[in-house]
Amino acid sequence: MQEQKPIYIGLGSNSGDRLYYLQSAVDAIHYEVGSVVAISSCYETPAMGFEGDAFLNACLEVRSNLSAELMLSKLLQIEEKYGRKRYEDGQYRARTLDLDILFFRDQNIETVLLSVPHPRLEQRLFVLQPLAEINAEFTHPASQKTIAQLLETCSDNSPISKLKKPLTNPLKSFDFSAYNFIAIEGNIGAGKTSLTKMMARDFNAKTIFERFADNPFLPKFYEDAERFAFPLEMSFLADRFQQISEDLAQLDLFKDFIIADYEVFKSLIFSKVTLSKEEFLLYRKLFYLVYKDIKRPDLYVYLYQDVENLKENIKKRGRVYERDLSSEYLNKLHLGYLDFIKNTPPAKVKIIDISQRDFVENRHDYLWILSQIQD
Repeated sequence: MQEQKPIYIGLGSNSGDRLYYLQSAVDAIHYEVGSVVAISSCYETPAMGFEGDAFLNACLEVRSNLSAELMLSKLLQIEEKYGRKRYEDGQYRARTLDLDILFFRDQNIETVLLSVPHPRLEQRLFVLQPLAEINAEFTHPASQKTIAQLLETCSDNSPISKLKKPLTNPLKSFDFSAYNFIAIEGNIGAGKTSLTKMMARDFNAKTIFERFADNPFLPKFYEDAERFAFPLEMSFLADRFQQISEDLAQLDLFKDFIIADYEVFKSLIFSKVTLSKEEFLLYRKLFYLVYKDIKRPDLYVYLYQDVENLKENIKKRGRVYERDLSSEYLNKLHLGYLDFIKNTPPAKVKIIDISQRDFVENRHDYLWILSQIQD
């Protein structure tokens, strides 16, 4: 999941309760389109191109997996929901809601339905002023000028005033400030890392990711489990201890909490499945000697996926050494997790069944998971 460049959306209304329509648009974009990263102040300007009441305008920075075309379709649906009527005569009219894609990352798009960057935005003070408030250094992909530079040379001298009342970000309705350390856990292929990345991005959290890709024993274990199980688990034991100790000790004053895509006690879960009884007893003794003072998460989230979904996710990510994982092995790990949660629970546990959900591709599913975690 690569870090995406920003998308900017313009909002406008000059009919009815303008502030209500702008706030409703923000809420709908949050639910249908993607995460609202930043919201400008609202600015009032005279109607342009026709006689009418003054406009309220604002801009949003949004992060979304949608294509530009699908995003446009969603925005048009939101407009229609809140009473926007479109006419084919090309005349400007009063409108309850006007939503425009101003910039779509750094792309230049020209289709029958969509022109991005939005044409004439360089000539619109009511667009550039709120954009500059959010990101004055964003560069127009065609002109290669920053928003600050475009604002400085803008010929639009319309009167403009900033409202004191701000629009609110619905993402703020989720509050995880009660937790200093959240662990996202689950079986192989459950989506732990994806959810960790998404939550860290949306809620300003420091991340801790398991460094399994660097473990030289992992591919060998999948080829010959009996031979390489013990050195694999001992390797993970050492690596996880070093990583979690270092990461938890390094405070980041600019982050609100820590979120990890594993919890160190997973070592006991996996080792109980992979090791012989005698090896496991020795391993467990070493584990408690090493981890006796390690910090446990304030919240432990277990993502449950049925085995068929797990195998499909594993197949999609294409790690060669995982392709022959059996359903039996995945079922044993699931039972191991449940036994661990029952007998060695962290401070607070949330078990969330996501078998029928795709939170990476479906915005509604992601928001539902957040609500389950917060509940």
